[in-house]
Amino acid sequence: MPEDDSTRTQDGAAKAAESARIDRKVDRKHERGRSWLSRLSAAISGEPDNQEDLVELLRDVQADGVIDADTLRIMEGAVSISALTVGDIMVPRAQMVVLPVDGKFISLMQQVVESGHSRFPVHGEDKDEILGILLAKDLLRGVVADNGPGTIRELLRPAVLVPESKRLDILLREFRQSRNHMAIVIDEYGGVGGLVTIEDVLEQIVGEIDDEHDDAEDPNALIAAQADGQYLVDALTPISDFNARFGADFTDDEYDTIGGLITAAIGHLPEAGEELSLGRFGFRVARADARRLHTLHVSVHGA
Repeated sequence: MPEDDSTRTQDGAAKAAESARIDRKVDRKHERGRSWLSRLSAAISGEPDNQEDLVELLRDVQADGVIDADTLRIMEGAVSISALTVGDIMVPRAQMVVLPVDGKFISLMQQVVESGHSRFPVHGEDKDEILGILLAKDLLRGVVADNGPGTIRELLRPAVLVPESKRLDILLREFRQSRNHMAIVIDEYGGVGGLVTIEDVLEQIVGEIDDEHDDAEDPNALIAAQADGQYLVDALTPISDFNARFGADFTDDEYDTIGGLITAAIGHLPEAGEELSLGRFGFRVARADARRLHTLHVSVHGA
């Protein structure tokens, strides 16, 4: 065989081999696609048998590059809310910001501004007697209106009552249908156990939602010196880092973060403004929500 014919034959064989390799790669990719699609179709038709299997399927889909990690987290959150109840996420009664129905308008306005919330349960003689929900915008209209309402009772909207046992997926559907954003949680004895908002439910799906009242924090600055000589300390600061910065000797045997240490010392999930002294340090809660302590103002005695 002439040399040029041999070369052409070899080139043709190489191209055929390369084409076959590409075809096999494409087939494998299509097979993976058919695999997760068939499994997802099975999930819709009644399989997998439980949420754990469904979450595992979603994670396989993410591993195959069909969805990204953020989408996976949202999908996992959407799946998880059917297994959670109102009692799992509600703001406890002790941490509710409630307003008295006979309060003066200026006093109520001050509480509204300080809290930064937009909706408030309003109670009668005691906090188990919830008369309705007051929207901050309604209160503002009442304050500035000529010949406005004499009391906030006239501004109240009906309160939605839900049991602690209600599933979150059902509550979210009811929130959407009724266009309500807040519900009062009733305990097994018929008393007020807490409250829950649509934001609380959505945060179980998409993660924490910060609004305009939430302070922006620099995640790289866990301990920041202030002009008045105090320090703003992130509650997630490791105790070892706090000790190294201030020459302290707090133990980290039971708690890893300074926030965990302070919460345990106070004895409950603290609210903004609560204060505590430990040794030569003064701690004042700068920001906290219904789930955890966020930041502390720290003063060093004798510094």
